[in-house]
Amino acid sequence: MTLLLSWVGIDSRKISSVYIASDSRFSWDRTSVFDYGQKVFSFSKSPDILGYCGDVLYPTTVLNQILSMGEEEILFTENSNRFERAEKIYSELKQKFEEYPVSKLDKSIEIIHISRDNEIDFLCTIFKWTKINGWTKKEEEIPKISDKIIILGSGKEEYYERYKEYFRGNSGKTSRAIFQSLCHSLLKMKDLKCGGAPQLVGLYNRFNGKKFGVIYEGDRYFMGKKIESSEKINNIEWRNELFERIDGKTIKILDGAQKQPNELYP
Repeated sequence: MTLLLSWVGIDSRKISSVYIASDSRFSWDRTSVFDYGQKVFSFSKSPDILGYCGDVLYPTTVLNQILSMGEEEILFTENSNRFERAEKIYSELKQKFEEYPVSKLDKSIEIIHISRDNEIDFLCTIFKWTKINGWTKKEEEIPKISDKIIILGSGKEEYYERYKEYFRGNSGKTSRAIFQSLCHSLLKMKDLKCGGAPQLVGLYNRFNGKKFGVIYEGDRYFMGKKIESSEKINNIEWRNELFERIDGKTIKILDGAQKQPNELYP
């Protein structure tokens, strides 16, 4: 199924960043898995990011269509605010679902949408479909300290236990602790429906949605796909398992980047 989570990073004055991260595994049963599925998305033309868990086919298809419309600037009206953009995405999800063969779905669908207006006005909305309730929309409260916003998917209980270990440590209540606990969890995960490399998108105070490359077990991954080096590899912002800023070519911490210690990483 998935491990999907979102969290907020807060400095001494305000929200500085919000992230969505997930594993990369699509699973059909205990032996049929694919570890390169994209589950998180970012808009380069608006301050919006998305992630999903549950059924694979419908959200993969429709979210990519929604993203394409966003890239061509035909999805949102000019100067639409974060609430209007959330409502537009929700409307698109429901509209296209009317012609989808629901009988083929044996799982729920949960989608996290993070949006921002100005520098500090962030919104987290959860879109959910179940066979009993159909589509629902809920605004999720954003914490006032650096912490998780929500954890979803079949791996959430395992992740939450490890997250609590990190939260009690000296690096608790930081973005790095939440991402470190995700990477640690994927290495130790008993739920075989979760796996593959972590993937990450985020929103800063300024600019639009952002995709990150992740260094995981010594290899480069981008949106779940393992990639080799290239001349433009550092067009992407890279993070390692410790959430340190990394040079994509050398896979070493960038000069001047802050080191992020980890008390529990194996």
